[in-house]
Amino acid sequence: MDDGLNVTYITLDGYVELNKYRYLYFVIMLTAYILIICSNSIIVYLIWSHQNLHEPMYIFIAALSVNSVLFSTAIYPKLLIDSLSEKQIISHAACFFQWFLFYSSGGSDFLLLAAMAYDRYVSICKPLQYPTIMRTTTVNICLGLAWLLPACQVASALAIIANRKICYFTLKGIICNSLVQKLICVSSQVISVYCMIGMFTIGFFPVFFILFTYTKIFIVSSRSCREVRRKAAQTCLPHLIVLINVSCLFAFDIIIARLEYNFPNVVRLIVTLQMILFSPVFNPIIYGVKMKEISKHLKRLFCSVKQT
Repeated sequence: MDDGLNVTYITLDGYVELNKYRYLYFVIMLTAYILIICSNSIIVYLIWSHQNLHEPMYIFIAALSVNSVLFSTAIYPKLLIDSLSEKQIISHAACFFQWFLFYSSGGSDFLLLAAMAYDRYVSICKPLQYPTIMRTTTVNICLGLAWLLPACQVASALAIIANRKICYFTLKGIICNSLVQKLICVSSQVISVYCMIGMFTIGFFPVFFILFTYTKIFIVSSRSCREVRRKAAQTCLPHLIVLINVSCLFAFDIIIARLEYNFPNVVRLIVTLQMILFSPVFNPIIYGVKMKEISKHLKRLFCSVKQT
């Protein structure tokens, strides 16, 4: 606590041998941040600039890339500063703001993937009704819900947690994630129940919906012609890879929060780095390689750059 400024500071104690590997941390974080910004920005640019990519599926992919940029911008600048600082501290308000962005963008990812799954279901299982169902209004509603619903739920949980008294000022991590709840003096059933409801609403429920939707797609495509099966595999596989990636990483986050003291610092650091690296870095790569139309425009972009 800084009495002069009346600001509470929290120490981030999740680094391993930072003094020894300070510049290695910095180089890794800076490289990852630049890669995330560039790769996701390219995906958004391609979708925005090419008329044939102005379809619901590609718009949702662009929204996912925007999410990755916002998510990374909330985390990486602070990591870069911490890697070069003598003390790894963050103010109480900044920590909770980072916590808000971390989980609202994470919840948004799940809802966007659910919207993509519904889009693929209508496209493959009800192709004649696709133009009627997946109109611009439907896409806008899906985008609005994907961004606003997690933000409102996480903001409500934040309002409850932020009013609780903090007794512990050392966070066993490098970012403000679910471990923030461990800083509160007395754990509350209200917080636990509300977080559980939020977890089901913007986490488990979208995952169940996605799995149910892709099961229906698999059943329909298996009974259809080869062209339908090829289309289903070509467009659904990247979404499933991204879903597995995001789900596993957030599952690790929940496990670490529940079993905090059973994990050594090295394991906790590795899992945290996977959470902030894998999804933002590999999502645009997966979509750039596996999605035929995006891959085609990506090759043209690189060829035009080489020629100039």
